[in-house]
Amino acid sequence: MTVHIAHAGIEDTDTIATMVGELLNEIMAAVQDKAFGFDHARTVDRAESWMTKGLYIVLLARVEDQPIGFLALYESYALYTEGVYGTIPEFYVRSAYRSQGIGSALLTEAKAIGQQRGWKRLEVTTPPLPQFDRSLSFYQRNGFTISGGRKLKLNL
Repeated sequence: MTVHIAHAGIEDTDTIATMVGELLNEIMAAVQDKAFGFDHARTVDRAESWMTKGLYIVLLARVEDQPIGFLALYESYALYTEGVYGTIPEFYVRSAYRSQGIGSALLTEAKAIGQQRGWKRLEVTTPPLPQFDRSLSFYQRNGFTISGGRKLKLNL
């Protein structure tokens, strides 16, 4: 199996939105809570807008032209990070392709992008534990360390 990883283009936004929906459904099923609202068309619109403006980078993994996973990145700013850094808001590999090095390959490319852009670090948040202990272990095997706290939100 040969995996190709490339920067996604506007023509890929429908595929990206489909996989975002799959990711969110998987998380909600695991935690047994409808934690996310998802509208496919609006997700496509947001992806197109952000990608066109250069605000949102998506790496797409394919096998024989079939999309099997993606990783999204955006540039972030915080004084505590001692400089500009990257955030991974969504990262997903379809279940049939997990544990085959695809996630690690996507992260390798994300790290290279971060280094090219002069980012000090990459940050990612795992879904709730213990349901996603495997995700946490994956990130730790790929060099991430726990940097504190839990992710919280306040809807506006």
